[in-house]
Amino acid sequence: MYHAIVFFPLIGALTAGLFGRYLGARACEYVTTACLAFAALISWGVFLEGGPEVRVQVATWFTAGDLTVDWAFRIDTLTRVMLVVVTSVSTLVHLYSIGYMEEDPHRPRFFAYLSLFTFAMLMLVTADNLVQMFFGWEGVGLASYLLIGFWYEKPSANAAAMKAFIVNRVGDLGFSLGIFLVFVLFGSVAFDGIFPKVDTVKDLTFHFLGYDWNALTLACLLLFMGAMGKSAQFLLHTWLPDAMEGPTPVSALIHAATMVTAGVFMVARLSPLFELAPNALIVVTVIGGITAFFAATVGLVQNDIKRVIAYSTCSQLGYMFVALGVGAYSAGVFHLFTHAFFKALLFLGAGSVIHAMHHEQDMRNMGALRRYIPFTCAMMAIGTLALIGFPFTAGYYSKDAIIEAAYASTRPGHTLAFLCTVIAAFFTSFYSWRLFFLTFEGPARWGVHAHHGHHDDHAHPAVVHSTMAHEADGAPGHTEGVAHDDKGSDIEPAHHSDLVADDHHGHGHHGDHTPHESPLVMTIPLAVLAFGALFAGLIFKNRFIGEGMEAFWGHALAHGPENHIMHDIHHVPALVSYLPFIMLVGGFVVAFWMYISQPKLPGELAAQQPTLYRFLLNKWYVDEIYDTIFVKPAKKFGLFLWKEGDGRIIDGFGPNGVAARVVDVTRGVVRLQTGYVYHYAFVMLIGVAGFISWYLMSGLPKGGH
Repeated sequence: MYHAIVFFPLIGALTAGLFGRYLGARACEYVTTACLAFAALISWGVFLEGGPEVRVQVATWFTAGDLTVDWAFRIDTLTRVMLVVVTSVSTLVHLYSIGYMEEDPHRPRFFAYLSLFTFAMLMLVTADNLVQMFFGWEGVGLASYLLIGFWYEKPSANAAAMKAFIVNRVGDLGFSLGIFLVFVLFGSVAFDGIFPKVDTVKDLTFHFLGYDWNALTLACLLLFMGAMGKSAQFLLHTWLPDAMEGPTPVSALIHAATMVTAGVFMVARLSPLFELAPNALIVVTVIGGITAFFAATVGLVQNDIKRVIAYSTCSQLGYMFVALGVGAYSAGVFHLFTHAFFKALLFLGAGSVIHAMHHEQDMRNMGALRRYIPFTCAMMAIGTLALIGFPFTAGYYSKDAIIEAAYASTRPGHTLAFLCTVIAAFFTSFYSWRLFFLTFEGPARWGVHAHHGHHDDHAHPAVVHSTMAHEADGAPGHTEGVAHDDKGSDIEPAHHSDLVADDHHGHGHHGDHTPHESPLVMTIPLAVLAFGALFAGLIFKNRFIGEGMEAFWGHALAHGPENHIMHDIHHVPALVSYLPFIMLVGGFVVAFWMYISQPKLPGELAAQQPTLYRFLLNKWYVDEIYDTIFVKPAKKFGLFLWKEGDGRIIDGFGPNGVAARVVDVTRGVVRLQTGYVYHYAFVMLIGVAGFISWYLMSGLPKGGH
């Protein structure tokens, strides 16, 4: 049964990848989608049935000295939750992609990549040891590289794929070092060999980088470095927004429920280690809080509909790490579970909007779409309500629990995390409704409507001229090899010649430019996800964070004797419980005021605060800082090694240099081969004379006559 869940996606990937050209695109779509649907059906059965922890041996992977690594599945509650999330979202993304990618000529390759990604993610979440987890970890990194760069003819897609791969390698260096240190400490990489021994190593020290560290804290910090890269936490987040260069279904799969949650899953899985490394948990809490705040601020001013949702993902991942950092592991995983439904809904809903707008992604060129795509509008509204934590939606139960846990915690850093998450809740509500209003409400700013908006005194801020518009656009130039956001202003429309590259690379526009509702194969996944976004929290809250929590989780998550955080959240002041609702109402009111009641206000604010506006529009200039500190020096150093080291020294004095000198000598010798006999006789005469001279000189006695 568990073998089928993991290997059916692999069968689909191999079928589409190896035989796609013989089977045809339609057959590949059906085969891969059917394989995922079957795996999802079994996963839900396993999840609802529950049961004790199970270990399923697949094979012995390798043995090296005392180290034996098995290929085995660790099936407990945490694994069952992740199986449901990964297979469900992946199935719906496969189904959605049948309609969304209909015009693409490379569909077999696309569906092979999707299924390969799902297989790698399932390998990660079922891992029984750290080596197998690392295998799945690198597998999803490879598959994400292939999916982000799927349209490899686009330089921006190639740059985004490279960026995602390289930034994740930085985190993976820490993850691999953490695995090495765990093996040094425990003599094992299997979880069953690590967790029982945690108490015996909690006071050990390890000398690293010239300092003596608590060994367990150092191991957890290194492991968390890997989580920061994969889950796009602050400082290692820069790859996530640029990954929007991939097709929209890729965004939903990678950035909603699977790859970006791998770091959250890893920390939850290793919670027995983190629970006894409180200093590492402080770092997790602070980084999570900063990420939630940072990404929310950047999302306030983005104009690409997919990038707004991408920064929202980054912010919500920060919430999950705050929960893990304060010891509320079940709340963090609960938010992972609910987030998968509403964020996948938002991404696929955005894809439906892009499909309706003939591959337009800039919200400044949308508006009034509610009348044309009412079903997509309703689905996006449901996703927005769940994201902002509207009462009784999925996000309400998990998000509020995290904020309350951040307040109730006594760990250092919890106050910062609490403030960041509360402020981020307000920003989340604002930018979510901003997206909704710009896309579905207000005047139409597409097609023929875009040419009349400039003369309307009551036009939306997206069509209000300002002398600052081009100044806001004048962000630092794009760096070669690094994908950047489109630099646009909230106060001037993007001209159609400068739009974000269309999401169906190389496809022409339809003859009818009126927005149209997506086909049924794309709307059915939206409806299923909308159901989850509305009711997943209500249905499962008791299991995840309620009275049935202990029975549900068993030993899957660590709950130390001093960890009472899930009990303490029920005793926070009433104001703390109401704060998330107050924030979401405040965000809605401000967004309604700025984008519906007073549509000129955003442009005026941007003109009054140009520095702040550009600071947020350019994502706190983190990309530019990295470009200055790392990218440009690395390229200059590489150029130096190429020109001076390889070209001048190795080619000049090394094998190529020796070969060149040999050629020079032989070229001179060849000149002596004239073909005339008297030349050869003259040379022979010189040789004989030289030999006789040498003989006579060497034959003389030393010091004699």
